[in-house]
Amino acid sequence: MSIADNKKAFHDYFIEERYEAGIALEGWEVKAIRAARAQIKEAYIVLRGGEVYVIGMHVSALPTASTHIKPDPTRTRKLLLHAAEINKLIGKVERAGYTLVPLDLHYKKGRIKLEIGLAKGKKQHDKRETEKQRDWEREKQRLMRVKA
Repeated sequence: MSIADNKKAFHDYFIEERYEAGIALEGWEVKAIRAARAQIKEAYIVLRGGEVYVIGMHVSALPTASTHIKPDPTRTRKLLLHAAEINKLIGKVERAGYTLVPLDLHYKKGRIKLEIGLAKGKKQHDKRETEKQRDWEREKQRLMRVKA
């Protein structure tokens, strides 16, 4: 079940590969995400010291959050991946010119996961071409419904 999507990522990038990562969260963050108070549109992913982090993921604290903690809605959160996956990502990002973008925040077996994509940036003409293709598919579907 999806919590938050990043539709902007599909507009700005060609997604080559997808990975599913766990997220190291605090208790108040889990409660807030379960209440659908998370946003990943402005988030991005960095590799630092052999570890993967998501920066800019906004999780709004619930008004009933604990009084003894000061919630930081945009703190840097560590992503949990296998070492082999991290090494593969490091190689592609540093050598091949790829970037990592968050695609989808969702539940899997009661846990909160973040789907990340290995992506290459689109140029302006690629974005226009994608838009034309999408419009043509929509028009084709409309014409098929009219004939049936």
